Amino acid sequence: MSTAKIVVIEDESDILELLEYNLSKEGYKVVSARDGEDGLRKVRKEAPDLVLLDLMLPGLDGIEICRRLKADPLTRTMPVVMVTAKGEESDVVLGLGVGADDYVTKPFSPKELLARVKAVLRRGPLKEERSARERIQRGGLVIDASRHEVKVDNEPVPFTATEFRLLHFLAAHCGRVFTRDQLLSHVVRGDALVIDRNIDVHVRAIRKKLGSQRELVETIRGVGYRFKDAGE
Repeated sequence: MSTAKIVVIEDESDILELLEYNLSKEGYKVVSARDGEDGLRKVRKEAPDLVLLDLMLPGLDGIEICRRLKADPLTRTMPVVMVTAKGEESDVVLGLGVGADDYVTKPFSPKELLARVKAVLRRGPLKEERSARERIQRGGLVIDASRHEVKVDNEPVPFTATEFRLLHFLAAHCGRVFTRDQLLSHVVRGDALVIDRNIDVHVRAIRKKLGSQRELVETIRGVGYRFKDAGE
């Protein structure tokens, strides 16, 4: 059972009740709000461990709430999981672009929702450049940043500098979905000529080199990419 506190900002009564029930049953302390302004006040007052945020809200919408939370030094590391209607890919991309950590699409199952919440809480705030010093191992894949080395099934595999940075960044933040723009800003150096769609080219090259481990790099259709969560 968890004792983490979650602020839920959702204007649809039936969905809010579903969220409150399932989160409370799991042991979370739930604080609810039915509109954006009230939700923002409660987040700042309660300082929760996570915010579950509907994008379509009366008044202040979810995108603006997320933008304000991520711009405030007191709340910018606070994990945010968006809830969006199925098929609203542009909203998902926009939400992730302003700093949301993950998303769940309606209609969702309580099991799926709880899994995403647990995964985001487990990962914690986004790691900064210190993650570049880590040695990451998942199954038959080993990424050693200090040696700039990748091994697949104990065999060294050559990667270009950009491919290595992209793979290592995704693996260091497994389970998090990143848009192409986010990957460009985190991975591509100023002297590299890489445009948005070329991220796809790099990912294809990475998967080819990963061989038996290629499924670790997942495509989130219409949104971007993520490294498969360790709990999945």
